[in-house]
Amino acid sequence: MALPGTPNKAGCLTPAARVVALATAAALVLSSAPASPPLHAQSAPSTPPGLPVIRDAEIEQLLRDYTQPLLRAAGLAKQNVKVVILNERGFNAFVMDGRHIFVNSGALFEAKTPNEVIGVLAHEIGHLAGGHLARLREQLATAQTASIIAMLAGIGAMVAASRSSQIGGNPAAAILAPQETIKRTLLSYVRAQEDAADHAGVKLLNATGQSTRGMYDTFKRLGDEMLFQSRYIDPYVQSHPLPTDRVAALEVLAKQSPYWDKKDSPELQMRHDLMRAKLAGFLDRGETVARRYPANDQGLPARYARAIAAYRHTDLRNAVAQIDGLIAAQPNNPYFYELKGQALIEGGRPAEAVAPLRRAVQSAPQPALIKILLAQALLASNQNSEEAVGMLQSAIAVEPEAPDAYTQLAMAYGKKGDVAQADLASAQAAFVRGDLRTARQLAARAKTRLPIGSPAWVRADDLATVKAPAGAKSN
Repeated sequence: MALPGTPNKAGCLTPAARVVALATAAALVLSSAPASPPLHAQSAPSTPPGLPVIRDAEIEQLLRDYTQPLLRAAGLAKQNVKVVILNERGFNAFVMDGRHIFVNSGALFEAKTPNEVIGVLAHEIGHLAGGHLARLREQLATAQTASIIAMLAGIGAMVAASRSSQIGGNPAAAILAPQETIKRTLLSYVRAQEDAADHAGVKLLNATGQSTRGMYDTFKRLGDEMLFQSRYIDPYVQSHPLPTDRVAALEVLAKQSPYWDKKDSPELQMRHDLMRAKLAGFLDRGETVARRYPANDQGLPARYARAIAAYRHTDLRNAVAQIDGLIAAQPNNPYFYELKGQALIEGGRPAEAVAPLRRAVQSAPQPALIKILLAQALLASNQNSEEAVGMLQSAIAVEPEAPDAYTQLAMAYGKKGDVAQADLASAQAAFVRGDLRTARQLAARAKTRLPIGSPAWVRADDLATVKAPAGAKSN
């Protein structure tokens, strides 16, 4: 299991930049927490580098099932909006562009029902449907210009006062006072957007026949946790309305829903509980899993968490026996077969992983990530490299920015003796990871071995001449 990269630390900001950065952070962040090891750490499509992203076929499928009805109701079904899971234990969800909703693993784990997560997602989709990001960017651009002008005017006033010997008191106030006004204006705008997203979220839940209780319960719980601190915080410097104000307004709105008392289906609740158990099994220490899911709990989620913890922390043979028990309980669950295959690969038994991974690929709704595991098992056990190539190409068609797929593809071509294609696949892996220098070097080498003008040569040529985006460092 690979660890995510550590985000770069930000440098010092000018007063004008601090105002803009604060407003941007306020719009994106509810809470934060240190990162832990992910299930599958690899870059999600178009996500900023350095984010601790979790990739998991089972959890991503569940979140797709949560979001698709809401996206259809919002008119965003064709926008290819994806939910990206971040390996952060704090309760947080936010949008950063028009194509991704970011959700912390902590939010998924803390939510006891599907409806609680669905309520949070409805709020975030409300931001997307309302075009809040584009409008916020306009506000930030205006604020940046106003902030710079105010700062320069303040400096001019200080200089003029010093020349006439009239300077006194706090000279920095001439600069900081306008900055504070601009900051408060931006934060007020962000709070208005949050309120609008609450209203939009409730409308989406009503339009899809889903309860608004989960949304209200979630924000109520967060509001209760923040209540003590908020008594000592200037309400104008909060990125969201004061908890009591926001929760009270949401309560009135949510309880008017005709679906307030509607419950999640038992089948959906079970999938949700299995997701929470999976996150615990992969992200928590073995002793923590044992306390949260004790041996006398024979429910399927508890057995799932213990089986994962067993293969990660103790005995592979015992873990496989536990996973076999899960498969016996739900023989059509593709993710139990995926877990068995992953455990066997990581336990050094890739040949035995092939059969369960084939079963998982056959029955999973969207098996691209599982196909990458299956190809890895085929290659590690020196089985059919040609099949692995086809499997990986099929996965890349769905997950074009999954670096592990290109890495395994390079290995598959290497086993076949196709050095040119191996270099090209390695270049693509480096490109997706953000290592442009290595990508250019490998692509240039691949070009010398590929037929000029062929599709592979054209891709290599593109990679060999790729440049870093404006303002970004080239590795």
